[in-house]
Amino acid sequence: MSERSSGRQIPVVVLAGFLGSGKTTLLNHLLHRSGGSRIGAVVNDFGAIEIDAMAVAGALGDSTVSLGNGCLCCAVDGSELDVYLERLARPSAGIDVIVIEASGLAEPQELVRMVLASEHPDLVYGGLVEVVDAAEFDDTRARHPEIDRHLALADLVVVNKMDRVTDASRVLTLVRSLVDRAAVVPATHGRVDPEFLFDCRPSEERVGQLSFDDLHHADHSEHLHAAYDSVSFVSERPLDPRRLIRFLDSRPEGLYRIKGYVDFGPYDVGNRYAVHAVGPFLRFYPEPWPAGGERLTQLVLIGSGIDATALGEELEACASDGAPHADDHGMWGVLRYVQGAAEDPAA
Repeated sequence: MSERSSGRQIPVVVLAGFLGSGKTTLLNHLLHRSGGSRIGAVVNDFGAIEIDAMAVAGALGDSTVSLGNGCLCCAVDGSELDVYLERLARPSAGIDVIVIEASGLAEPQELVRMVLASEHPDLVYGGLVEVVDAAEFDDTRARHPEIDRHLALADLVVVNKMDRVTDASRVLTLVRSLVDRAAVVPATHGRVDPEFLFDCRPSEERVGQLSFDDLHHADHSEHLHAAYDSVSFVSERPLDPRRLIRFLDSRPEGLYRIKGYVDFGPYDVGNRYAVHAVGPFLRFYPEPWPAGGERLTQLVLIGSGIDATALGEELEACASDGAPHADDHGMWGVLRYVQGAAEDPAA
């Protein structure tokens, strides 16, 4: 029996930044706080690690390591990335998210291109996260001017080592001037809440757990959530696809992630649509409604510097007023973002 597809989406996050910016520190932090999610990591363009979160912390950088759970890290050439993504996406591996840590001098757009080019049905682009060393940012730009181009490509920029600068506001303002609509988040010791990057729950527990309410009951002694805002939106009324697409196509600067399920009601009675957006990347995944489940639109929006109230009002305006008339053109905008969908929904 083929292990080609598990029927779920595994985000692939590209983690980039120059040497010493704190990529490995950030990755270790994510692994320690994964909330039970199983993370597959492709590290330094050389190795694939298929291990539980806590075990990886002491193993990064080793060319080969055998762990108690039977998983293995093997040294490989960077050109074999797609092979190892395929391996990590096997249903038997139980991976919930894959993080690719680029080498300090890598061209991140090449890794992004390889992820987007993957034809594996379970893999979805999870965004380009660029890590910046706040204390060395000016010198790094002087030595490596290409960093401006890398920042312009990023979906999320983590300005790390903020505890080492006295002019934090200037550094953040400078970084924000170099990005293209990306969210910019300050951090110390790579401490970015994993909820910002991926669902911190095992895959089998994800359905119906779209709210961040449970996050507010976690240990917030480090206040990792302070650098971003989240909006939870639930609607019993179906959403009008035209209105929603207008909202998504004009989403504001700093809005990093959108996830959840959408009910389009009479436009497609048989399916709900899982939505996944990171930066400018957007995909819809039609799937049958769970038997006996309540038909609701449930969305979570996450960003830095966003107007949560305004976003909630804009989403509320996407809800259908009354009983919208279903027509052949209503879903065209949505189907543009369904991989492999016919251009004509009536076809």
